Amino acid sequence: MADFVIVGAGECGARAAFALREKGFDGTITLIGSETHLPYERPPLSKEALVAGAGPKLVADAERYAAAGIAVLSGRTVLEIDRAGRRVRLDDGTALPYDKLLLATGARPRTLPGMACGGRIAALRSHDDATRIRAHLVEGSHVAILGGGFIGLELAASACTLGASVTLIEGLPRVLSRGVPAEIAAIIASRHAAEGVEVLCGAKVAGIAERPGEVRLTLEDGRIVAASLLVVGIGAVPNTELAEAAGLAVDNGIAVDGLLCTSDPDILAAGDCTSYPLPLYGDRRVRLESWRNAQEQGQLAAANMLGGGEAHCAVPWFWSDQYDMTLQIAGLADGAAATVRRDLGEGAFLLFHLDAEGRLIAASGIGKGNAVARDIRLAEMLIAARRHPDPAALAAPETRLKTLLAA
Repeated sequence: MADFVIVGAGECGARAAFALREKGFDGTITLIGSETHLPYERPPLSKEALVAGAGPKLVADAERYAAAGIAVLSGRTVLEIDRAGRRVRLDDGTALPYDKLLLATGARPRTLPGMACGGRIAALRSHDDATRIRAHLVEGSHVAILGGGFIGLELAASACTLGASVTLIEGLPRVLSRGVPAEIAAIIASRHAAEGVEVLCGAKVAGIAERPGEVRLTLEDGRIVAASLLVVGIGAVPNTELAEAAGLAVDNGIAVDGLLCTSDPDILAAGDCTSYPLPLYGDRRVRLESWRNAQEQGQLAAANMLGGGEAHCAVPWFWSDQYDMTLQIAGLADGAAATVRRDLGEGAFLLFHLDAEGRLIAASGIGKGNAVARDIRLAEMLIAARRHPDPAALAAPETRLKTLLAA
């Protein structure tokens, strides 16, 4: 009977474990995670977990793991991979053998040089982080957020909802510089300003100091921001240390091929910790930190641990909820030669991004609730099909995207 071990008990690892059973694997499955919670979804951490104080949104409860015969080792850390002996060594000295090993070790928050989280400085990655941050988000408190990406902006919206005042500091000229069109980023920044968030772009931090009852940020232009809490949201670093120590190839993440296989044929990697080639974009190597990518790669890794030989071909997809607005993006717009706008009414619109040959490579949309969801999904299908749609048809609201897909 084969032994499969999964290191990393997040969304990706948990989905892979259940997918193995769904695909008929009858050997042992051991899922190892350093957190004491069962695997849970991370997107709610910047939303429901902060606003409502909700508990972790579990991928599955303990009974379901037991019924599937999946052994979950929580609060445990893998210290070493013995590739020659095909086993992993845990922090309590236990050694577990494996026939196939999946690394789904995720990522951790990026920090400023010489800065550690603790006291009145925090980062948001785990449910425990969210619980700690929420304790500071009360009426009349002031929170400073460093970083104008998805996490920082979602956290700002949640803090405002709870009655805290917010100063958001972004070092680049605008928020959401990574992968979000300037037109959409400007709308989001304006909405935050209307809700009372002080958005400081092009602001560089010269120093951070904790004082009794507050944390102070000194900006390079001399301004001082004093807050009861500083949350640092300046990106994430893939957890590759275990793979590197085992001699696996690393390239902005654990390097895998289109099948999610590492440089060791018995070890696969998936989720936030991996970089992989995207055929839709000339096999450009990317690392994506997204909920759906974690789900999709968990399923794909399970199939290929069983010898399925399935290549990764999904279109990257991201979303963010802030106040009553939802932003969705399909594809990668880097290198777009033209952009076409489609207005959907009530302030909702889509931006279609075409390359120099007229191929649709990405689509971005923003609107209230699910206003753009259906069209983004159809755009995703057009991207996957490598279509060259007529720009005039894309711009015309009366043109159904489904007809462009069928053409």
